[in-house]
Amino acid sequence: MSLRDIEIYGFDYDYTLAFYSRHLHTLIFNIARDILITKHRYPEGLRKYEYIPDFAVRGLHYDVQKALLMKIDAFHYIQLGTVYRGLHPVPDEEVIAMYEGCHIPLEIMSDFYGKSSHGLSMKQFMDIFSLPEMTLLSCVNDFFMKHNIDYEPVHLYKDVKEAIRDVHVKGIMYRAVEADIEKYICYGEQSHAVLKKLSALGKKMFLITNSPFDFVNRGMSYIVGEDWRDLFDVVIVQADKPGFFNDRRKPFRRVTDKGALLWDRIHRLDKGQIYKQGNLYEFLRLTGWRGSKVLYFGDHIYSDLADLTLKHGWRTGAIIPELRKEIKIMNTEEYVQMMTWLQALSGLIEQMQVHRDPASEAVVDEWIKERETKNFFNAQFGSLFRTYHNPTYFSRRLSRFADIYMASISCLLNYDLQHTFFPRRTPLQHESPFWPDLCNGFSHFFFLRHAARACLF
Repeated sequence: MSLRDIEIYGFDYDYTLAFYSRHLHTLIFNIARDILITKHRYPEGLRKYEYIPDFAVRGLHYDVQKALLMKIDAFHYIQLGTVYRGLHPVPDEEVIAMYEGCHIPLEIMSDFYGKSSHGLSMKQFMDIFSLPEMTLLSCVNDFFMKHNIDYEPVHLYKDVKEAIRDVHVKGIMYRAVEADIEKYICYGEQSHAVLKKLSALGKKMFLITNSPFDFVNRGMSYIVGEDWRDLFDVVIVQADKPGFFNDRRKPFRRVTDKGALLWDRIHRLDKGQIYKQGNLYEFLRLTGWRGSKVLYFGDHIYSDLADLTLKHGWRTGAIIPELRKEIKIMNTEEYVQMMTWLQALSGLIEQMQVHRDPASEAVVDEWIKERETKNFFNAQFGSLFRTYHNPTYFSRRLSRFADIYMASISCLLNYDLQHTFFPRRTPLQHESPFWPDLCNGFSHFFFLRHAARACLF
C-alpha cells in the first residue's frame, strides 16, 4: 500500500485519536459491577472484586454455555493452558473431554463478521473496551464457584453484557471522562502532530465515531485545541457503526454547537459542522470519496474495518495499542535468543522424529514440551497475535481486514507520504526458509550449530 495514492484520511475516535489510561477500564469495571448488584440483584459480596489490569487480552473467545474464557488459533483450535473458568485455568484433560478434542466446530464459532453463527454459543471480544467485560465475567464466575452457587451461565453473560452496555449507553462513562479529562485521556500530542502534518500537506480528513458530540468535543479540545474541527472536512458522531456502513435508511442530521438536532434535509456535508447518524452510501454520494484513495483508521476490526475493505474498497489501518508492549518484549535479547532457539528446536524435532527407539522418542518428547514453553507475554493468555506457533483467530481477522496495523497513528510520523508499505514474504510450508533471516543479525549460524551439537550429543 502506497501513501502516495491516499488523498483522504478517516479516523475513528476512541482508541484511534483518543487513547485512554487504565483508569478508564477500572471505572467501567466498577460501575458495571455495581449495576449487577443494584439492578440485577447479584450478591453484595461481588464488591470485593477489583479490576485486574493484566488478566485478559483482546481477541479471546467466551463459551457462553460453559462459562469458559479461552484463546483460539486461526484454525479453530483451542490453545491448551489458556482456558479459564472464573480466574483459574481449567486442566487440559477436562478441556479435551468437554470439547471432545481441541477443535471448535465452525457452526459454533463467530462468523465472518465476529458474530455468533449459532445463537449464543461462542462470543469473541474484539475491542479494547471489552477487557473490563471479560474480567467482570471471570470475577462473577469465580464468586459463584467459590460459594457453590448454582447459576445459569447464559443469564450471567447477558446480565454482564447489559451492565457494560449501560455504562456506555446511559452516558455514565462519558460524564466521568469529561469531568476528569486529564485522568483518563493520554497520547494527545502525538495525535495532534499527525493531524497537523496531514492538514499541512493538503490531505482531506474526516471523523466517523459512535461516541456523542459532547464527549468527542471535550476530548478533541483537550488533545488538539478548541479549533479541532478546522482540521476535519467532515465530522460524524453517533454513527452507529457497523450499521452505518450497511443501512441505507438513516439520513444525516446536523447538530448545533449546543447539541440541538436540526430537522432540515442535508444536501452537503460542510466543513466545521457536526453531523449525527447517516449512512456510508449517503456519505459517499455527498463527498465523492471512493475506493483506494481513502485510508480509514479504527481499533475494532469488525465494526470499523471489515465492511470498508470488503464492500467499498477503502484502504484500512488497524490501531493496536498492545503492539507497544509486545514489540518492546520482542526487542529484548532474551526474547531474540529464545525465538532463535525455538526455530532451531523445531528443525531438530523434524529431523529426529524418524528415530523410533525409546531414547530418541524421549528426547523428542522433551523438545516438544520445551517448544511449547509459556511465552513472554500475558501470563494467562500469552500474545495477542500467536497461540504458541500459529496465528491467533484475532490475528487471522486482522490480516484479512486491515492493510496496515500500528500501535497508534503517531507511527505515521515516521514516514513521509510517498512511502510504500510492502508485505513481508514469508515461506510457505513447501518452501525452504531462508535461515539467516531467523538469526535476524543478532544470533549467528554459530549459535544454531552449537545448539544442534549440544542436543545431538
